[in-house]
Amino acid sequence: MTETLRVTFVDPGATSNGRAVLATSGQTLLQAAHSAGLAIEATCGGRGRCRSCRVKILTGNVPPATVQDTVQLGHEAVRERFRLCCQLKLAADCTVLVAPPRAEVGHQILGALPQSPPQPGALDSGVEKHTAVAEAPADERRPTSGLEQVFAALGNDLSRSVPLAVMRSLPSVLREQKGLITITTFNNAIIAVEAGDTRGQKYGMAFDIGTTSIVGTLLDLHSGEQLAAVSGVNPQATYGGDLMSRIAFAQFNEKNLATLRACIVNAINRFILEACHQANVAHQQVYKIVMVGNTCMHHLFLGIDVSTLGLAPYAPVVRHPLVLAARELLLKAAPTACVCFLPIVAGFVGADTIGAVLATRIDESAKIRLVVDIGTNTEVVMGSRDRLMACSAPAGPAFEGGQIKHGMRAAIGAVEAIAIDDDVRCSTIADAPAIGICGSGLIDAVARMLDAKILDCNGVLRRELRENLSPALQARLRDTEHGTELVLVRAGHAGNGEDITITQMDIRQLQLAKGAICSAILMLQKVMGVEDDQVEELLLCGAFGNFVNVNSALRIRLLPPLALEKISYAGNAAHVGAEMALLSESTRARAYAIAQRIEHVSLAAHPDFQKLFVESLSL
Repeated sequence: MTETLRVTFVDPGATSNGRAVLATSGQTLLQAAHSAGLAIEATCGGRGRCRSCRVKILTGNVPPATVQDTVQLGHEAVRERFRLCCQLKLAADCTVLVAPPRAEVGHQILGALPQSPPQPGALDSGVEKHTAVAEAPADERRPTSGLEQVFAALGNDLSRSVPLAVMRSLPSVLREQKGLITITTFNNAIIAVEAGDTRGQKYGMAFDIGTTSIVGTLLDLHSGEQLAAVSGVNPQATYGGDLMSRIAFAQFNEKNLATLRACIVNAINRFILEACHQANVAHQQVYKIVMVGNTCMHHLFLGIDVSTLGLAPYAPVVRHPLVLAARELLLKAAPTACVCFLPIVAGFVGADTIGAVLATRIDESAKIRLVVDIGTNTEVVMGSRDRLMACSAPAGPAFEGGQIKHGMRAAIGAVEAIAIDDDVRCSTIADAPAIGICGSGLIDAVARMLDAKILDCNGVLRRELRENLSPALQARLRDTEHGTELVLVRAGHAGNGEDITITQMDIRQLQLAKGAICSAILMLQKVMGVEDDQVEELLLCGAFGNFVNVNSALRIRLLPPLALEKISYAGNAAHVGAEMALLSESTRARAYAIAQRIEHVSLAAHPDFQKLFVESLSL
């Protein structure tokens, strides 16, 4: 029999007595917090595989620790009444102290670089503006309407459908400026009617909605000039750091689906207003928005059930390109805009992949090229103008600091580069005191640990060879109740007052992530019959791909053994592709043709994948 319980959440350093919420016995503490609107972070999606949702029980009965509690927090923390929020099932009233959030500021998010504006004649955004004089009806002997006056001024009939919002605006618009109006159309459909001559104001926005971050730019649709750039962390990360965690959170749960949708819609609304404020333009004059993102982000933004994406055969609900009214999507910051979604290839090869192909133009290449967009979900495209193949690899959140003991996103204070000789030296973002380690630092650390013989090719910390190391390195390599770990930064030099370490479990998480990416590349090579020397170029895309040390990535076998001159950074290619589709309807049409061409390789269904994946775990 369930009963109603009272749970009080206390924030660290709070002066109040905390926030009390009602919960149901049998619920996890994490479920109770999320139901009450408390954004307690759960990077692993509530599966007990990280420490992000830890709490300390201040009052009330302390439930027995689960295996996950002990593994993630350690025996000492468990004895001190610490538990994982996602594992603690409520049985009585209690008060809990919420762990302080990671002090991450100044996130290193890769935006789209300023592009050289195209020639004005090359722009075909589909957004057009026409001026006319359409006075409000004034003669009752001649029946007419405001809308008929608009069409008469345009010299067109009434066959066009006109949004209800436009009709609602006509009474005031037709009475301003003596009937002088500007009619805005998108692909010949009326989307706005404004008072006066506003032909000089015509704007659009391009967004890349990633699992971890969001990047957007505001462009002038007359010139193609970039007027403002915005970016930030995807707020959905609170409910899971990777795609499968987010899918599990929303699966067969309409309320949770609505929560994730609200997160992203609210964020995009904020970004639109922020960009328009930066450029000093009216947000009502953003008429076209192009969105790219992986299939899960695409569906969550639209409020489409993602349950089928979490179950074989991982089929999306819709793949073809969409054009929807911003009002229908609750994008109140751009009320007149048409929102264009680029097409999807397959379950986890989404519109962001199409954007990357548009930007890199590998579909037009005479020689075989490889595009790798590294992220929590990594997409790989290989081919040329003759043939294109793509697959996706579930790398997970390790590269973003998820499920790593002292992991964090690339922000101020994150260890991003490491050197090891007789001792360990770490470089941090902004040269700030270290508070954790980000993905590029993790890769660098493992590569240097291999070079220093601290680690073997199977990813095992070599305790038996400790006496061969320098005294300083021996002192950094220590045994704990959960295995051996290497101290990168000692507590006295850290910004958070605790040792920053790499554990054996951290290395395993890195191996799983890099193994997924490496095996995806190997699989496409195998299916297409492409040897390493036949790859003309490998393009690294996305935020993580553009900050990783290529030498270190090659050292740990994250990438195939290509010559350095064949590997280059391509920036945020997915977002550049979105900008191209924003400025050109012919490019947006080309996106659909590319999606139809790409052959999808399902890694999980391929008989050779398991063998390739196991081989790819080796360092």
